[in-house]
Amino acid sequence: MRKITIIGGGQSGLQLGIGLLKAGHQVRIAQNRTAEDIASGRVLSSQCMFHTAVQNERDLGIDFWSDTCPPVEGISFAVPAPDGSGKAVDWAGRLDRNAYSVDQRVKIPRWMAEFTRLGGQMVIADAGIAELEHYTRTDDLVIVASGKGEIGKLFTRDELKSAYDKPMRALALTYVTGMTPRADHSAVCFNLIPGVGEYFVFPALTTTGPCEIMVFEGIPGGPMDCWGDVKTPEAHLAMSKQILETFLPWEAERCRDIALTDDNGILAGRFAPTVRHPVATLPSGRKVLGLGDAVCLNDPITGQGSNNASKAAAVYLKRILAHGDGAFDETWMQGTFDAYWDYAQWVVSWTNMMLLPPPPFILEIMGTACAEPRLAHRIANGFDDPRDFFPWFADPQAAGSYLAELRAA
Repeated sequence: MRKITIIGGGQSGLQLGIGLLKAGHQVRIAQNRTAEDIASGRVLSSQCMFHTAVQNERDLGIDFWSDTCPPVEGISFAVPAPDGSGKAVDWAGRLDRNAYSVDQRVKIPRWMAEFTRLGGQMVIADAGIAELEHYTRTDDLVIVASGKGEIGKLFTRDELKSAYDKPMRALALTYVTGMTPRADHSAVCFNLIPGVGEYFVFPALTTTGPCEIMVFEGIPGGPMDCWGDVKTPEAHLAMSKQILETFLPWEAERCRDIALTDDNGILAGRFAPTVRHPVATLPSGRKVLGLGDAVCLNDPITGQGSNNASKAAAVYLKRILAHGDGAFDETWMQGTFDAYWDYAQWVVSWTNMMLLPPPPFILEIMGTACAEPRLAHRIANGFDDPRDFFPWFADPQAAGSYLAELRAA
């Protein structure tokens, strides 16, 4: 039995902690919010988890919601026509396996209860450098799965892996009820508004039951960078509807009768997508290992945040269990992150690319998907494993060859 402490009880920290408990290890999770604080607080994210991430939860016996959570059955993509007459691009692809979105205000408290039921030690307290020093003295391994506060600053920015040093989008979330369902099948409905930003929306399960999560990604300084003066839940909802009425009339039509799920079902902010060095050194010289958003923070434009967290936790769990009684030294820590980065580098590359104005070959890909169902299907299912987007979604020559093959077939 190894003694392991995890700082931060979010998607990655709790998933890893529960997996370690089930494998017979002694696990402590330290975080500064109780289950009640989380359940009654503001929304934390816009999570939409695709099949592989959901399967990670099923494998640990902690998928408690697939029977009650509205499924996400596909991906749709639209671009408004320049003259405002409708859609210049419009297609949809079905997912081979459903995705699901469970509000973290629902998920995290339930997982905290399960962690405690399995024998884990839950510490509700702030964790700083002094606490990390204590935990590293007493435990075999300390993992930091929270990027906030002074401990987040321990992990320095990796200049080679971080494409941006400032926020690339002004972000906002609006959890609502009363939206008209999408025809045909449910989907993450993704809308690209050139020069303005992106809007996507999908069904989810929240504290009050089924809902839709509206996600706004505004280019800084543009007309969707408009949340600074929005101070009340009512104003947040009104701004959400105003954006759709201005730029996406087909989405506005679905929202005639929407209402907030609750006054805490809103969020606005911005952050710079950042990859950090995964091993931090404490003043004592002892090492701690970063996990999840603490070391690999993606913009939500591609919906990969919670999926990355789940997949990172799965990699770390496998590495810990395979290590037996070996020392969790710096070499092992770096190797563990590198094993995750073998996958995550493709997600980061794809996401960073989507934050830039689309080059002509990307526009051709998206336009071709309107008439080519096989392409729409492949793009949709790439959200579960973005490695499938390479090289054809990143290189003009590879894209041309792939599109030529599709047309020939």
